[in-house]
Amino acid sequence: MPTAGGLYWWTHYFAGDKYKNPLSFLIGYTNTLGLIGGICSVDYTLALMILSCVSIVGESDWTPSRGEIYAVYVALILIHGVSAVVTGRIMPKIQTACIYINIGLVIATVIALPVGKVARGGSLNSGKYVFGHVDNQTGWPTGWGFMLSWLAPIWSIGSFDSCVHMSEEALHAAKAVPMGIMFSAGSALVFGFLVLSVMAATMNPDVSQTLSTKFGQPMAQVGTHLSFNFWSEEANSLQIYYDAIGKDGALGFMIVLCIVQYLIGLSLLVATSRQAWAFSRDGAFPFSNFFRHISKRIQYQPIRMICGLIVVCLILGLLCLINNAATNALFSLFVASNYLSWGMPIFCRVFWGESRFQPGEFYTGRFSKPIAWVAVVYLLFGVVLSMFPTAGPNPSPPDMNYTVVINAFVWIGCMVYYFLFAKHWFTGPRMTVDEGSSIGSESTPVTSVLNSSRTPKEE
Repeated sequence: MPTAGGLYWWTHYFAGDKYKNPLSFLIGYTNTLGLIGGICSVDYTLALMILSCVSIVGESDWTPSRGEIYAVYVALILIHGVSAVVTGRIMPKIQTACIYINIGLVIATVIALPVGKVARGGSLNSGKYVFGHVDNQTGWPTGWGFMLSWLAPIWSIGSFDSCVHMSEEALHAAKAVPMGIMFSAGSALVFGFLVLSVMAATMNPDVSQTLSTKFGQPMAQVGTHLSFNFWSEEANSLQIYYDAIGKDGALGFMIVLCIVQYLIGLSLLVATSRQAWAFSRDGAFPFSNFFRHISKRIQYQPIRMICGLIVVCLILGLLCLINNAATNALFSLFVASNYLSWGMPIFCRVFWGESRFQPGEFYTGRFSKPIAWVAVVYLLFGVVLSMFPTAGPNPSPPDMNYTVVINAFVWIGCMVYYFLFAKHWFTGPRMTVDEGSSIGSESTPVTSVLNSSRTPKEE
């Protein structure tokens, strides 16, 4: 069922009759806010990466203030906004370019790091160290510290729904979208394993030396936050590159990493604009009639929605001016809200939707339900995991993980808003074409078929 609404549309379709509207409303908001959190966290990380390049060039101990970091963040958000408007129609080509850059970066890393390390008189770490050494820098027992380390790939390998929100602009979306999700996650598995293995083989075996990198920003140098302060990993990775291939090599790799990070942020903004636009098309947002507008002068893009998202991201970015705990909110909003959004339609499909489920072109057959239940359990585990303070039990206020506060406010606030006001006018996904339209025509856009409360077969 390819539709830009994606997760909230599927939730409404599969959920039990009494729960359709509230659950759909909840998922629409959490998915939108989660994606917005992703934009903020990606661009904030990119701001730190750019400033780290400045540190490399100057070879100094200079570290920017919070105000300087926010200024770079603002510039990136604004540039992303302009880019999303201008490049919306060529996003497939941009995504393809991003794939090739990523693959090239992986190959270069796998070759350059070990060769550079040996050439500079160093030695590679043993296989036992690479695959068997555990260094617990948290206050938790080692076993639970290992589980918390999942938070890094949880943040890095995410936004599985990005191509879903672009499905109304894709060719043969019923097959292209699931294949895109599989390729994205599968390539991250293979390439991520290669890169991390090589980094572990070439890094300083004294982990504390890497954690105390001079390239990190003040809030990025807390070693006990390695699992949750994701931006610190950029600085740690940079130190590994610097040790193995020197200043010029590290700077070159960092520039390419910045380009990749920029393209990721652009993809997130475009995907978020489509999700938010679809939700406003169904009348769920305040001022929906204003934001659902599509510009006919500028490549049929949802310009107003893109501008609205830019303003929201600029406001949320102000959190980084407060302290580390406030900055963490940009990341926690992305993880927990999106995991809830991804899990809900899967749960509805297996719990309520068996009678309504019709296999599409991409179908896993008898493995469909087991895969679905594993996904639901894993995503629930991810939500719980994201709530833990990574430094250890009994954290101080600056070390506290406020994910539970931020996301509870979003989830509970959304439901209060629904039951007080939105239930009177939100009825789920709306039909946006006349029922007399030529639905069966091959030339009919996919939006005409799928943005209704009925299935294509029923149409």
